Amino acid sequence: MASVHEYKRFENKLVQKVKDAAIVFVMSIAGIFKGLGKFLTRRYTIVFVPHSEKKVYNLHINVLSICCFLFVVFGILGAFFYYGASYNTTMNTIAVKNSRLQNAEASLDLMIDETNLLFGEARKFQVTLSNVLSALGSNVNNKSHNTASDLSSILNIRDTSSGMLREVDELRQLSAFLSNAADPLKGLDDLLASMGVLLTEVPSIWPIRNGMGHISMYFGQNTNPFTGQYYLHRGIDLSTYRSGDPVVATADGKVVTVEYDSGYGNYVVVQHKHGYYTRYAHMLSFAVRVGQRVQQNEVIGYIGNTGISTGPHLHYEVQIGSDVVDPYKYITIRSKIARQGR
Repeated sequence: MASVHEYKRFENKLVQKVKDAAIVFVMSIAGIFKGLGKFLTRRYTIVFVPHSEKKVYNLHINVLSICCFLFVVFGILGAFFYYGASYNTTMNTIAVKNSRLQNAEASLDLMIDETNLLFGEARKFQVTLSNVLSALGSNVNNKSHNTASDLSSILNIRDTSSGMLREVDELRQLSAFLSNAADPLKGLDDLLASMGVLLTEVPSIWPIRNGMGHISMYFGQNTNPFTGQYYLHRGIDLSTYRSGDPVVATADGKVVTVEYDSGYGNYVVVQHKHGYYTRYAHMLSFAVRVGQRVQQNEVIGYIGNTGISTGPHLHYEVQIGSDVVDPYKYITIRSKIARQGR
């Protein structure tokens, strides 16, 4: 029992001490606020005394008013410096972005100029492609109509609401045109490959190596240099003014004749596909034999002055079956194709 009473007494003492401490703390806080209130409500008088005999002005203020005034003044000054610094930072950022914008505008103008140049080249490409495809056949040419219409749509683009969108639209349509142009170009590639094979089978090149020489007598009606009478010249005469220049086969084929004739002198006849024969006469010597397979531009002999001849030259003939035709029409085939391609 004694221990319980002691515990109760200890508890009461502790509670009393806590209450006393709380009262002391509250009284201290109250004293502080009371002192602060007295300080803030302390009044001061500011006297304005003029140097003349005019009325003296008295300004009565307290500490609280002074504190509020200083708070407002320092608040305004702080806001001024803060927003001034923010303004400078913003202006610097705007200057940097303006410089970048100017660079972007310059790049955009350059891109537009390059785009215009690209469309100019596309126009030239359209004309060239149309001419080439028109000259090469109807099947490929039909495909070209689609690509031509694609390019026409590019060259007549309507303006959109945004200039930049218009440039992007142009580039997209140009990309589509180039993509569609690939199909006829693939067909053109196949056609040119087949034409290349055909041109090696048809007498279509100059019969003297590296295109040397000139035509000294054309095919057809000419004056015989020995008799002075008109006669039918069955080929063309090519001269380099000297002997020994290499003579080449004008198409792939098989050598069927290598012999000497009193009129043609040393001559070679080559049989080609599609019924073509070529004759090379008045040669100094041979470089092939009968039965040999030769390829276009392969040397078969050398220019000479054998047989009935007025000087070193090559007499060149082209036959289709038993008919003699003008060789000049065949040796200019490649140049005609090149001109049509341009």
